[in-house]
Amino acid sequence: MVTSPDRAVMRWLFAFSGVVAILIMFGGFVRLTRSGLSIVEWEPVTGVVPPVGDAAWRDAFAEYQQSPEFRQVNHAMSMDEFKRIFLIEWIHRLVARLAGFAYAIPLALFVWRRRIPIREIGIYVAMGSLFLLQALAGWLMVASGLEDRPSVDHLNLTVHLLLAFTLLALALWTALGHRAGASGPRRGSRWSPSAAMTSMFLAALVLQIAYGGLTAGLKAGYISDTWPKMGGSILPANLFRSFGDAIDSPLTVMFIHRWFAFVVATIAIGTTTIVLRNRRDRESRTLAVALVGGIGLQIVLGITTVLTSVAEPVALAHQATAIGIFAVAVSLLHRIRSMDASTRRSVPLSGNGPINAETEPLPVLLHR
Repeated sequence: MVTSPDRAVMRWLFAFSGVVAILIMFGGFVRLTRSGLSIVEWEPVTGVVPPVGDAAWRDAFAEYQQSPEFRQVNHAMSMDEFKRIFLIEWIHRLVARLAGFAYAIPLALFVWRRRIPIREIGIYVAMGSLFLLQALAGWLMVASGLEDRPSVDHLNLTVHLLLAFTLLALALWTALGHRAGASGPRRGSRWSPSAAMTSMFLAALVLQIAYGGLTAGLKAGYISDTWPKMGGSILPANLFRSFGDAIDSPLTVMFIHRWFAFVVATIAIGTTTIVLRNRRDRESRTLAVALVGGIGLQIVLGITTVLTSVAEPVALAHQATAIGIFAVAVSLLHRIRSMDASTRRSVPLSGNGPINAETEPLPVLLHR
């Protein structure tokens, strides 16, 4: 919880949240272009400079030629084709490095100038640790595709993705805390129906995002370019031969990812209905409408991704929409929790106890 709000810190955190979102998007682009395994070493310092000159490029290409991906998939790749995927991955790593500086340098300055009190430093240390952990997970993901297999491990990819979304949520939540100031969420306060339903939606969304990561890691999106049928059937054979199929079988993972989207959509509709029924502030209502609208767009983009055999622009739009929905859900939950905390501190007791801002009309609250 932020107890010392600062607008400069708030602006920095919102900007950093945007950088994290861009990194997630760029990671998706790297995945779609099969560029992630083009750089076979992790060199945090010397890797800042790309190969310079023909000799350096030949050395980099020779290293890539020893990888399983080149030997089993890209054995006919030319130098120009290698340079393209190398530079995509190099830019990805460079942006990640710059994002690290964009976090660490302002944080140090804010602490030094006492714009961030030492008592609140824990949340910022957690963000920095998450950033480093996500970077380490990214390298472990790449390393998993450099030994015996021509692709990264799908579980490692999903962990890498979820850590990035966790970092985005933490940065955004803290920025929103600075914006809300003293009226921000309070620990131990009762969860209203709107807050509980939004949390349920957010949990379902994270699970769907995780299955998006598994789908990408297993290349399950290429299994079928038809919808709603897969391989000529709504319910393909051999979907659940074992419990492990739920995370390891491309067919099963894609089936779950396709149809769990409608579970998420149902929860989104329920969340929006409850928020519109119980909340009176414009921001909560706008975010709730954006939530259900975003899910509708996401489903359309998901189906289009399938029908176009994972066309890059459509797949990237699908991922961008997921990031947007996630940010809206986090913002909605923070807004509801903040409003609940603010109302319970400012509204006097009625004859039967505290007035419930979730169910009592706002005009009544204002005149009591």
